[in-house]
Amino acid sequence: MSTMRPLPLAQLVVGVVAHRDLAPESRPQVEAAVREFLLGLRAAYPALPVAVMSALAEGGDRWVAHCALALDMALIAPLPLPPAQYEADFAGAASRTEFAALCAKAQVRVLPHAAGTDAGDRERQYARVGVFIASHCQLLLALWDGRPSEGLGGTADVVGFHLSGEMPGLPLDDAPPNLLAEDDSDLVFHLLCPRARDAAAEPLRSRWLLRSGERPGSEPMPPGYQRLFRQLEEFNRNAADHAAAIARDGGSLLAAAAAPMLPDSARAIDHLFVHADWLAVHYRQRVRRSQWFLHLLAVLTGLVFLVYSEFERWGGYLALLLVLFAVGWGVARVADVREWHRRYLDYRVLAEGLRVQFYWVAAGVPAVDRVRFAYDSFLQKQDVELGWIRHVMRVASLVGVPRPDPGDAGLRWVVAEWVGDAGSGQLGYYQRRAEDRERKFRQTEALGRASLWASLVCALALVVGGSLLADGVARGLLVFMGVAALFAGVRQAYSHKLADKELIKQYRFMARVLANAAQQLAVARTPAQQRRVLEALGDAALQEHAEWILMHRERPLEHNRLG
Repeated sequence: MSTMRPLPLAQLVVGVVAHRDLAPESRPQVEAAVREFLLGLRAAYPALPVAVMSALAEGGDRWVAHCALALDMALIAPLPLPPAQYEADFAGAASRTEFAALCAKAQVRVLPHAAGTDAGDRERQYARVGVFIASHCQLLLALWDGRPSEGLGGTADVVGFHLSGEMPGLPLDDAPPNLLAEDDSDLVFHLLCPRARDAAAEPLRSRWLLRSGERPGSEPMPPGYQRLFRQLEEFNRNAADHAAAIARDGGSLLAAAAAPMLPDSARAIDHLFVHADWLAVHYRQRVRRSQWFLHLLAVLTGLVFLVYSEFERWGGYLALLLVLFAVGWGVARVADVREWHRRYLDYRVLAEGLRVQFYWVAAGVPAVDRVRFAYDSFLQKQDVELGWIRHVMRVASLVGVPRPDPGDAGLRWVVAEWVGDAGSGQLGYYQRRAEDRERKFRQTEALGRASLWASLVCALALVVGGSLLADGVARGLLVFMGVAALFAGVRQAYSHKLADKELIKQYRFMARVLANAAQQLAVARTPAQQRRVLEALGDAALQEHAEWILMHRERPLEHNRLG
């Protein structure tokens, strides 16, 4: 069985749910429609590799799997049971041989806590694999007759779960959170396929299904999903554009000493993190330089205007004002068109989400008996346009085979690397960042107070001795007051744009959270207790990152609001 393919970045994962007893005579028509659908996705999103996720049950699951392999697409195979138990449900030796051949070409993942021979347990396990597929694909392909399921976890149930987040009889801990949040994971492409028992099969038809309704399959994909997949493509394109620099300068979370003890999925997540983190730093530098340059232009514009108004009304100064404004507008326009600010925020949050995901996997967190992942609700309540970040994280979680017993070596390494102490780990990082931001904020406040006092002294001098001062001196004092206020105002605007005050609170909050985590980890008696602490820490970090991106989205780069 294949356990590891070349590490991907963003992928378009097509989940498959299908009947086992589709009419055999319909297979050529169904496979032709599936190939057309998959090729259409590849053509529409050339920078976004298409992968197919199928449980490889008999019938439609395998029809689609064969189509994917024929098109050289990655095949991900989450299995409800270990292969030896799963094969007991197959019709005969030929079916078992076909299953083994498909597994050899797929990335196989056996779901945790596989059931035994009890029929009820097996049915629930099949429902769990349906939930897994529906929860971890960008698009669900349903080869379905359109009728209700006859048992738990049937095709109709999985489609219903993908659309609504609910499945009758499903344990609550497998249900996705934020049931009422605006969803970005409810897209189904339904091929209405006949079953073998149907007396009169209808012609093959297709439709798009969403929670909000349906549309003919001949129409384009809903616009919201087109935008989401374009964002996934954009991540791949940006990473490809800077591949050499990322390979040279990218920072990894994976220490060489820890590599042997960590699962394949940790390396896959780190691979994604290196790209997202480098891109975040790259676009942050562009945003910061743009902001610095625009604020400098604001100061220069103010100085030129003061000179023009107080000393010499020369037309050249007006021309210079226009030039400065045009340059500022041009810089802001380039930053806006190339979306440096949005890309910086998106990639920073993606990197931080992957950081949490990496350390969770390395430490064996969250609990291995879950079908869904604890980050499934990450950013879901904030903005549907940010859903692509969660979809990237899903790709990494599907790489490699999770270890049923992660051991404690990785846990100890994560406690030291992730949490750390006052001089290391994220605890040391947030404490240093808070101190640095506080220092810069104090400098800004001090500049404001100095400007205020300087302006008051100049005003007092003009009031008391204005009649005794030479005209040039009086105008000089007025210009000095304007310059002092200008510098202080622009520095305040720059501080506001960087959200210094809010970031200090966030850094201090995360430092306290990490300090509390370190304290609880130190007194935890068992590895299980430590993992629960790390899970709570990750949840807090993900929530903080979601608030961070919303706060900074309220401070875009706007030339007309500077100064």
